[in-house]
Amino acid sequence: MTTAGGTYTPRPGAAPLPRMIAAQAALETKMLLRNGEQLLLTVIIPTLLLVLFGSVDIVDTGEGKAVDFLAPGILALAVMSTAFTGQAIATGFERRYGVLKRLAASPLPRWGLMTAKTISVLVTEILQVVLVTVIAFAMGWSPQGNPFAVLLLLVLGTAAFSGLGLLMAGTLKAEATLAAANLVFLLLLVGGGVVVPLDKFPDAAQSVLGLLPISALSDGLRDVLQHGAGMPWGDLGILAVWAVLGLGAAARFFRWE
Repeated sequence: MTTAGGTYTPRPGAAPLPRMIAAQAALETKMLLRNGEQLLLTVIIPTLLLVLFGSVDIVDTGEGKAVDFLAPGILALAVMSTAFTGQAIATGFERRYGVLKRLAASPLPRWGLMTAKTISVLVTEILQVVLVTVIAFAMGWSPQGNPFAVLLLLVLGTAAFSGLGLLMAGTLKAEATLAAANLVFLLLLVGGGVVVPLDKFPDAAQSVLGLLPISALSDGLRDVLQHGAGMPWGDLGILAVWAVLGLGAAARFFRWE
């Protein structure tokens, strides 16, 4: 004899995968925005740099208004701070405290967790881009160029930095990740063409620095937004190579425990 299921019959089981990913992405975003150190990296530092270097003649940025040179570089810095530095530090400590190990045992698959983290990064970057754009417009920024080229640069830049951040978080200890991620952030801030033009460095250094993902992203954005150039294929190619190498290495060597 069978009994019809009632309204309150328990139905144990995992939620649909899209709902699990969406819930995890929302949680990741809330945790990121509530973290003081993350806000310092993702919001306060880029904003202060834009206002400071855009208002005070500290570095010779060439012809035109300083904000026209600085805004694309600050957008690149915002991507790096969220996709690389912030994600590396947060994921590194989640791994240390066993959060990733427990999440890996949940119904949410590991690739679903990485997808949720990526969505969280993208949501945060959208907020950053809006904030930087509003401040830059208030300072007299006059962007130009193809919006699709800008979007493609930001997406590839996010992929490149995400791969490098996850690779660092999944292979180093949390304390080492914290120190290394902040050190790399500072080095790339100075030597990545964000606020200091690459042509201020020696010729030998320029050829090396130009191959860095932050340099390709900032130069590509600057070519499009400041000079109105077409699709920056060279910079896109550099970012694509970094994205493939970084994400591939992270998938191969990432340790969950």
